[in-house]
Amino acid sequence: MIQDLEHIGETITESSAWETTKAFLNKNMTIGENISISILDVIIVITAIFITTIVLRIVLKIITRNIPSENKGKFNVVYGYFRWLVYVIILFVTLSSVGVNVTAVFAASAALLIGIGLALETLFQDIISGIFILIDQSVHVDDIIEIEGKVGRIIEIKLRTTRAVTIDNKVLIIPNHLYLTNSLYNWTQNGTTTRESVEVGVAYGSDVQLVKKLLLEAASTHPKILPSPPPTVVFTNFGDSSLDFKLVFTLGDSFTAQIPKSDIRFEIDRLFRENNIAIPFPQRDIHIINSSNES
Repeated sequence: MIQDLEHIGETITESSAWETTKAFLNKNMTIGENISISILDVIIVITAIFITTIVLRIVLKIITRNIPSENKGKFNVVYGYFRWLVYVIILFVTLSSVGVNVTAVFAASAALLIGIGLALETLFQDIISGIFILIDQSVHVDDIIEIEGKVGRIIEIKLRTTRAVTIDNKVLIIPNHLYLTNSLYNWTQNGTTTRESVEVGVAYGSDVQLVKKLLLEAASTHPKILPSPPPTVVFTNFGDSSLDFKLVFTLGDSFTAQIPKSDIRFEIDRLFRENNIAIPFPQRDIHIINSSNES
């Protein structure tokens, strides 16, 4: 029986079909001057990547088994980039193990990689910043942020960009690298309530106590101004043309602060007119000196 099996194996080995298959698998493809790879090597590389894919999926299921559902999406995004890094490592390790000159591969693609790296520099900055945002949790969906003078409510955080909606219902697309290169103001990280203010100047000689009373009245009558902490008035400065005051109050939704602040300015103007409090315009004294020419 054993002799029969050996005879069959020798027959298969010596057959023309096996020799043809063997020759086909060992057929080399030359890439450049120093890189040569056979069809068998390609099959081995594909098999290694396929096995790596299965292992990575099993590892992902094990790791995310105890992660809350709301954080799984963010982890999957970061894990996706880690997966591609593993693929690249496995690819070069497999190529090296089958005899491919990996050094030659690097040398042949060095110029291309440098060009791609320079072209995608900003993209890489955005991706790295996106990973930092997901890990650091500096901003969340529904947070109100201010960056480069633009204010918006975050609706989506991706690896490359963050999407926010402005008060005008316009979508603001923010490249994530701006978080690392600019100052970011998160209006709602400490809660949804924020302290807002309206500044106004009155003419010199005005009754400052009456001004304070009218400003507090303008704030207390607005339905969106929170009673606690109560509004307050700050006498900020003796200006060039006016006595400067700041009315400080608390809002429950800072994203729509523009509308309440506008309403309060209308109310301040009405109350000042009723009580003869003038809001001055800038004034300058000009002195003209005439000089006569002496002969």
